[in-house]
Amino acid sequence: MGHSSVRGEGTQEGAPDSPAVRDARELGWDDSLDAVGTAGDGGPAGTEEGAATGVPAQRSGSRAEARAAARAAGAGGGRRRGSTRRRARSGKRKVFRWVASVLSLLILATALAGYLYIEHLNGNIRSGGRSGGDSGVRKAEPNAAGNTPLNILLIGADGRNSKENLALGGAKDTVGDKPRGDVQMLLHVSADRKSAAVVSIPRDTRVDIPKCQDPKTNETFPATNRIITESLQRGGPGCTLTTWETLTGVYIDYWMMVDFAGVVKMADAVGGVKVCVKQNVWDRPTAQVKGGSGLKLTKGDHYIKGEDALKWLRTRHAFYNDQGRAKAQHMYMNSMLRQLKQQNAFTDTGRIMDLAEAGTKALQVSEEIASVQKLFDLAMELKDVPTERITMTTVMTDEDPQNSAHLVLNKSAADKVWRMLREDVAFDDKGGPPTAQAKKPAAKESGPPAAAPGTLALTVLNGTGGGGEFAVKGRAKGIAEVLVGKGFTRTNSSQAAAQATETVLAYPKSAGAQGKADALSVAKAVGLPAGAVRPSAEVTELTLTVGADWREGDTFPKQQAPKAGELPEGSEVSNGADDKDCMDVYKPYRWS
Repeated sequence: MGHSSVRGEGTQEGAPDSPAVRDARELGWDDSLDAVGTAGDGGPAGTEEGAATGVPAQRSGSRAEARAAARAAGAGGGRRRGSTRRRARSGKRKVFRWVASVLSLLILATALAGYLYIEHLNGNIRSGGRSGGDSGVRKAEPNAAGNTPLNILLIGADGRNSKENLALGGAKDTVGDKPRGDVQMLLHVSADRKSAAVVSIPRDTRVDIPKCQDPKTNETFPATNRIITESLQRGGPGCTLTTWETLTGVYIDYWMMVDFAGVVKMADAVGGVKVCVKQNVWDRPTAQVKGGSGLKLTKGDHYIKGEDALKWLRTRHAFYNDQGRAKAQHMYMNSMLRQLKQQNAFTDTGRIMDLAEAGTKALQVSEEIASVQKLFDLAMELKDVPTERITMTTVMTDEDPQNSAHLVLNKSAADKVWRMLREDVAFDDKGGPPTAQAKKPAAKESGPPAAAPGTLALTVLNGTGGGGEFAVKGRAKGIAEVLVGKGFTRTNSSQAAAQATETVLAYPKSAGAQGKADALSVAKAVGLPAGAVRPSAEVTELTLTVGADWREGDTFPKQQAPKAGELPEGSEVSNGADDKDCMDVYKPYRWS
């Protein structure tokens, strides 16, 4: 027993050979109080805790007492260490709560700032009604993927009713007048978003302008035949859109308009656009011709912005005529698109914000896209069209026989371009034939049924002399007899002069869906495609004009579909990837 007692008493705290100490350290003393008791369970009766507290060593016979003593001895130190750990954890939790609070405030502040900025941009946007009247043209059927072409009318206004616009040039005698649409272009993006086309009509081209209403004043303007620039004065951008729809048969989704000051803002925001002239140019008044944009450049490449960009876009005399000005505008637009892509303007947040600020101040848009989000979504639809698949052209024109200062459309060339747009045929030949684009079956007409053939009044005109062809004598009478034989007994032929490159069956616009249904029944009887059926405010009954495309036969001949890239011969063509194009300068406007 004495030997046993001495061994127990000789176990001192910190003794290097103490098995209890070694076991405790191996388990990690500071990790758990429970580990202490476990360590003493199989060891000697005398423990280091007993020595440390002055408690006599216990005999090995009472394990429970030894465990209790160990726990009691360690409790004080554990509480001290536990208290320290709790204070540390509490401090960490306070820091975490503080950081979380600050981050939450920052997130809320950022979100609020973003919201306020977007509202600020939305507040910049000016908008108006989409159309000024009813053209009767409806949106194209979607393709197999459910997509339709996107058509946007771009208008450049010449208004001088603000100090800012007046300071940027133009005739002073037009101050106070309603602005005219001096620049008019239709941007067509294919349904598959893989190609785009831009078509310009020179401002002095005489066309049919339909009946329009000004949404601001509710003033109604009757249909007329005037130069297309005046359409903007007869009901605003919506009337210009309705004019284009009536002219082309193409449904236009939106319009965008910019004035002189807006052009300067946008040009500055882009940071400069490369243009080129083959000779030194100075567009100034001459002894023969008044006016001029003031553009003055040396030959070669130039990066222009601000007022110089506006002068470039307004230059007409130095580039020969309105068609030359349109070509220069196409060069500028193509170059700007290349510049924006090089600047990553569609993906770089900083550039997007800069352009958004300038763009929302510069542009007026139709109400369907009058928000920052909608304009951004629209930009995202356009950004992936490759520059080499962007083709720009000006519709071909002839001198107006009524006024040599004006133009008229070259009907055959224009009709071909309009058909390519309507049928979503690419202006370039890089995308394959249009038949490669799967189409959904045409939707069935859901309107009213057609009236009985014998009840329909119908007039047939002979327009086979259109497009420079000789008129086929008696053609109207022959087709009228065919229709009478098919049950349209109230059909008559007219002796009135008419010229048309394509056959058109017009119905009174006022007849609405019923008029369209009646016209479609006539078209079906002679094999005329539905695309040839058009509403018109100029007719009072169904009117079939037999064009130069139907010179013989009782049934309309099947027409060959337009081929990609086959624009009318002689068309001006500008490609978005061409950075080598250069404008020729009319000799009186060159300088040395």
